[in-house]
Amino acid sequence: MARVFWTAIAIALVFSSWVDGFEGYYEHQFNETELSLLEAHEASLSYAGSNLLLVGLTLVQNAAAKGAVCLDGTLPGYHLHRGYGSGANSWLINLEGGGWCNNIRTCVYRKKTRRGSSDFMEKEIYFTGILSNKAEENPDFFNWNRVKLRYCDGASFAGDSEDETAELQFRGQRIWTAAMEDLMSKGMRFADQALLSGCSAGGLATIIHCDEFRGLFPMTTRVKCLSDAGLFLDAIDVSGGHTLRNLYSGVVGLQGAQKNLPQICTNHLDPISCFFPQNLIASVKTPLFILNAAYDSWQIQSSLAPPSADPHGYWRDCRLNHAKCTAPQIQYLQGFRNHMLNVIKDFARANQNGLFINSCFSHCQTERQDTWFADNSPVIRNKAIALAVGDWYFDRAGVKVIDCPYPCDNTCHHLIFR
Repeated sequence: MARVFWTAIAIALVFSSWVDGFEGYYEHQFNETELSLLEAHEASLSYAGSNLLLVGLTLVQNAAAKGAVCLDGTLPGYHLHRGYGSGANSWLINLEGGGWCNNIRTCVYRKKTRRGSSDFMEKEIYFTGILSNKAEENPDFFNWNRVKLRYCDGASFAGDSEDETAELQFRGQRIWTAAMEDLMSKGMRFADQALLSGCSAGGLATIIHCDEFRGLFPMTTRVKCLSDAGLFLDAIDVSGGHTLRNLYSGVVGLQGAQKNLPQICTNHLDPISCFFPQNLIASVKTPLFILNAAYDSWQIQSSLAPPSADPHGYWRDCRLNHAKCTAPQIQYLQGFRNHMLNVIKDFARANQNGLFINSCFSHCQTERQDTWFADNSPVIRNKAIALAVGDWYFDRAGVKVIDCPYPCDNTCHHLIFR
């Protein structure tokens, strides 16, 4: 217990020191680090005060022969906790998030971290939220085979290229394929039901790979996908620029992702547009659930109002704490919410799809226990996220719920940065 507590404290201290240097950092580079630390902050909120499950890292031993390696050439890996009882033949694959790298400099930096090398990955990680093994914390998936696939390529498991001079391997697509083959050999091929999920960059990867995942199994297997905080919008930032599109342009071009993006999109749109989920979701054939905060914290901070688009600091206080936003800023953010709702209109028409858009300032809600399933979890129409996802997955009920606009929801777990 003490180990868990002090781990949480250490993570929180790292995060607070990052926030202190927040403004200057953005002026110099825009890469995955801010998202990794935001995720660490979220994790620290989940870790304190409970007896958590630690799951060891498994490296995919035959991956190197397939060229399926992390940015630095090391083997990719995953954490697997076996299912039992009624869940023995059910599989949940969770794709780790953690931003992207969009140029040689940021990718070289990334390959010296857990986001680019298995040498730096934790040998054990906590399984919480949708990965928890406790029925009271994870009522529908607690006894499934649960897998966290580590993210070490920087292009949402979609790239396939290399840069010999910089000694960089962009092999996300191969990592995806090698990991799936390895898991199929360990029993996943016998699955009665399977769910592919992911948060943030992993949520985007879930959308990109959803139909591929479906294709691994017989049609008799129930297969669905859940994207958490993966609905990154092709939005105009507060300066009138395209911060996120510019980032994605670098990611797709550098890492050779265009050939691995869904052809149904690239046949009529440019590859950068096809890295945006808004242009993919309506054509995904497999049942897909989109869980997203209407005021996604990462998108506000890094896409809509990053310091690079806000040189005079007009958005600084609002960016760090929604309660400090002016009326015009809230109006701008309501426009972002409207954009999101417009993007999902066609997607929502399909009966098989699910939707949970809550009016919170947050990012990633499935892997945190307090937002996934707890006494004070966020709800829409009195239903917590875990129960909404379970109802949809098992066809107990159709779930397409959209919260009323901020500030009407008092169940949110807002992220406040200091």
